[in-house]
Amino acid sequence: MEISISYWIGFLVFVTIMLMLDLGVFHKKDTEVKVKEAILWSVFWISLALIFNVGIYYVFGKHQALDFFTAYVLEKSLSVDNLFVFIMIFGYFNIAPKYQHKVLFWGIFGALIMRAVFIFAGVTLIEMFSWIMYIFGAFLIYTGIHMIAGKNDNEGFDPNKNFLMRWFHKMMPVTDETSSPRFFIRKNGILYATPFFLALLFIELSDVVFAVDSIPAVLSVSKDIFIVFTSNIFAILGLRSLYFALNGIMLYFYYLKYALAGILSFIGLKMCVNEFCAMFDYDFHISNYVSLGIIVSLLTISIIFSVIQKKKA
Repeated sequence: MEISISYWIGFLVFVTIMLMLDLGVFHKKDTEVKVKEAILWSVFWISLALIFNVGIYYVFGKHQALDFFTAYVLEKSLSVDNLFVFIMIFGYFNIAPKYQHKVLFWGIFGALIMRAVFIFAGVTLIEMFSWIMYIFGAFLIYTGIHMIAGKNDNEGFDPNKNFLMRWFHKMMPVTDETSSPRFFIRKNGILYATPFFLALLFIELSDVVFAVDSIPAVLSVSKDIFIVFTSNIFAILGLRSLYFALNGIMLYFYYLKYALAGILSFIGLKMCVNEFCAMFDYDFHISNYVSLGIIVSLLTISIIFSVIQKKKA
């Protein structure tokens, strides 16, 4: 599907305006985002994505609209795992709730840029080497199995053991000052990085790690750069408000990792099967209708069983 440059420019202008309004108008002051406010913002971002989806339907057709919606739901569900990491990062660096939105804003801003790079690189690789779909698929299956069988990588979270953190401490002095939400401060003529910047650094690093999973997964839905890019951006734009809305209850999602593992494994299997059938001209294809049904079903089942487990606990 050929997309006019005007659509790209219009979408990027829209995203820029929304980001400016978000930080410069609606969240100009450093205040803690309450759950009710976060839920309203989550509904707002989801509504924007759905309205855009309707526009895709009328402008480009039913098939592209389904691709967008499936990719959006897939990316949204996989990005929930990021929220657990955000909790640990803010807790470790002692970032007060009233300052978390600002750090997340710039973290999401950097994530938008990195996701664009990952998406364009992924689509280019697939166009040049179609067999790379097997590698993407096998990697997603491995990741899904590792999420269940492997140990919890979040236990004993200590950024100081990270190579990047040790390298940064050698390159620049770091202060423990958190009274003002500044990324850098100057003391006695020396420039120091603050815990706010270190938290931002780890948020960006975590997004790179998660993008390695999510981008191949979303490319199984569509290889149309515009559909993949816009669905990813809408999912990420609502990530901040979703974090504050779910912050108090995320620890009760006992079975979420099993749903995410199942989703990744299924998407990986779908990529391999569809590529194999296309390569040998077999009349079989796992559609996005099936993918959407399985994604929604796994998430719903995990939430229901999590609620039951919470009541038992």
